[in-house]
Amino acid sequence: MALPAAFLSEDQFTCSICLDVFNNPVSTPCGHSFCQSCISSYWDRKRGGGGSKFYQCPLCKESFRKRPELHINRTLKEITEQFKEMANTDVPMDGRVGGVEQQQQQPALPPFAKPGEMPESIFAEMMMRFQQLPTSSSDPDPQSASRAFQAQSAEHQGRPPPYSPPRSSTLSGPGDSSPGLPRCPVHLSGLELFCRTDNTCVCSVCVETAEHRGHDVIPAKREWYIKKSQLGIAELELKDLICERERKVEEIQNSIQEIRAAAEREADGAVGAFSKLISSAAHQQAKVLEVIEMSLRAAEHRAQSLLRKLEEEIAEMKKRSTSLSQLAMTEDYILFLKTFPTLSTRPQYKDWSGVSVSSQLTSGLILRTVNQMMERFQEEMNKLSEVCQRSSSDQSVPRNNPKVRRVQEYAADITLDPGTAHPRLIVSADGKQVHCGERHQSLPDNPERFDRVVCVLAHQGFSSGRHYWEVEVGGKTDWDLGVASRSVNRKGKIAVSPAYGYWFLSLRDRTDFAFRTEPSTSMTVSIRPSRIGIYVDCDKGLVSFYNVEARVLIYTFTDCFPDTIHPFFSPCTNKSGQNEGPLVIWPVTVTE
Repeated sequence: MALPAAFLSEDQFTCSICLDVFNNPVSTPCGHSFCQSCISSYWDRKRGGGGSKFYQCPLCKESFRKRPELHINRTLKEITEQFKEMANTDVPMDGRVGGVEQQQQQPALPPFAKPGEMPESIFAEMMMRFQQLPTSSSDPDPQSASRAFQAQSAEHQGRPPPYSPPRSSTLSGPGDSSPGLPRCPVHLSGLELFCRTDNTCVCSVCVETAEHRGHDVIPAKREWYIKKSQLGIAELELKDLICERERKVEEIQNSIQEIRAAAEREADGAVGAFSKLISSAAHQQAKVLEVIEMSLRAAEHRAQSLLRKLEEEIAEMKKRSTSLSQLAMTEDYILFLKTFPTLSTRPQYKDWSGVSVSSQLTSGLILRTVNQMMERFQEEMNKLSEVCQRSSSDQSVPRNNPKVRRVQEYAADITLDPGTAHPRLIVSADGKQVHCGERHQSLPDNPERFDRVVCVLAHQGFSSGRHYWEVEVGGKTDWDLGVASRSVNRKGKIAVSPAYGYWFLSLRDRTDFAFRTEPSTSMTVSIRPSRIGIYVDCDKGLVSFYNVEARVLIYTFTDCFPDTIHPFFSPCTNKSGQNEGPLVIWPVTVTE
C-alpha cells in the first residue's frame, strides 16, 4: 500500500539543545519544546555567567523578564515514549559502528514501514490517543491539543533528518540520492554526508573508500543543523558580550560626568578659597597699615605735647631773663631791692634729659612679624604646589586648552586713552590700569570723553585682523569688558548693546554674568575668572571671552563690525569700598 503523506520521524521528537529524543519534554510560552534538564541548564548557565538579564528561547530568541514556570508536557511525553518503543522494536534507526555505517543484513520490513517513518494506522491510533489524553493548561480542549501536536510536528520538519544507512553503488552505477544535492566529482553521487575527520562533504561511496574509511561521518544536513544551533548560541553569547561592553561604556560615561562635576566643585571651591584668601590678605594689609598709621599718630601726638611744654618753659625762661636784664639796668635802688628777692630765687624746672619719643615703628616689630607670617604662608603654598604637580603628573592629557593657546598668539599691546575716560576714572601713567575714584576730577569736556557712564576706551583701534588681550579683574564685584565702535555716543545716558556699537561682557554682584544684548543674555559661569581674555576677529565679526586661568571659553558672540572698534573697559563704581580694585591690562603669556 502507498505510504500516507503525513508521517512522523525522529527529528519531530528531537530536543534542539541536546539533539536527542525528548526526555521529560516541557514547552516554553513561545510554543517551543525542550528537555526539562536541557532548558533549565541553558538558563542557569546564561544567568550564572553574568549574561543577559532576561530568559530567552534558544530557538526564536523571545525574551521573558521572569523565568517561566515549566511543567512537563505529559501528552508529548507519552507520544515520545511510544515513538521510542516503536523505533526500538520495529524500526532500527542507526546501524553505525565507529562513526561509519555498518553494512548489515536487516530483516525485511513490511511494505508499510521504512526507517524513520510511521505507518498510517499507528499514526491514526496515536492521534486518537493524543486527543483522549489530559491536556495542559495551555491547551484547554482536545481540538487545541490536536492543533498543538500538529504544530509541534510541523515545527520539527526543518530539523535534521533521521540518520539512514547510506546506499552503496551497485553494478549498474551509483546509488540513488536525493535530487537537487551537489554531486561528488568522483562518484557522481549526492554529497549527503559530512566527514568530521576531514571536515568535508562526501557521498556514500566516499565513505567506503580507503580515504574516509573509519572516519566520523554523519548526514550533512544534520551537521548543518548542529552547526546552525552552535552558531545561534555563539550569536547569543556575542550579544551578551556586546551588552556587557555597552554597559561598561555607559558606566565610563557616567564616571566622566561625575568627574566633571567633581572638577567643577573643586575649581569653584579653590577659586572661592583663594578669593577669600586674597580678600583676607587685603583686609589684614589694611589693618597693618592702620596700626602703623595709628602708631605714627600716637608718636606725633606725644611729641607735639612735649614740644608744647618745652616751648612754654622756654617762653617763661626768656621772660624771666628779660626781667633780670631790666632789673640790672635800673637806677632805682628801692625798686631793685624790693624786686630782687623774687627774681633771684630760681624756680623748679623739669629735667628733660630722660625724656624721648619712641615707637614700635623704630624697632621693626611689625615688619618682622609680617615677614615671618609670609614665610610660613609661602611654605604652605609650596606644599600645595607639590600636591598639584603630583596630581597633574598622573594625567596624560595636556593641561593647556589649544583654543586658548591659539588665540593668545594674536596678543596686542593695549593702552588706555585718558582722553576718553569718565571724570571719576583714574588712569595710571602707563595706561595699563584704571579704577573709579570717589569724586569727579577737573578735566576738559572734550567730545571723546564719556560724561555719564564710568568707562574708557583704548588708544588702539581695529578694523581688520585678529587681536587678543587679557585683563586682570581680581576679586571685583562689578565690571564691563569688551569692545565698542569708535562712533558710539559718549554723552548723556547711552544704550549699550550691539545695535548701538557695544559688545561687552558684564559682571554684577560677584556672580551675575551677562552679555549686553537687548535683553541681556544671562549665562552660568561655573568657575569664576580672575583674569579675562578678550579675542576679536574683525573679518568674521567675532568677539570671544575666556577664563585665562581655567583655560575655558566663557562666551562667543558673532556680529558685523561696521566701524573701527576699540577695547572697552569699565571698572564700575566703588560701591562703598566693595569694588575699589582696578582693572589691569595684563601682559599675555602663551600657555604651555
